[in-house]
Amino acid sequence: MVWTWRFEKADGAAVSPQDDGGSFASRGDAESWVGEFYGDLADQGVDQVTLMEDGQVVFGPMSLHA
Repeated sequence: MVWTWRFEKADGAAVSPQDDGGSFASRGDAESWVGEFYGDLADQGVDQVTLMEDGQVVFGPMSLHA
């Protein structure tokens, strides 16, 4: 299983941040990474993220704003 994040504007349009985290071996690793870097992602224009497992949506979209 490969876990990745999809990065989007509020309207669902794709955004490519400087660091997308790559892929993760577990959901926990992916969630820890976004928890650490969500502020940086928001500063780069990412409004929401969606967690993907092997290309399938698992969770989200989740807003990066309060």
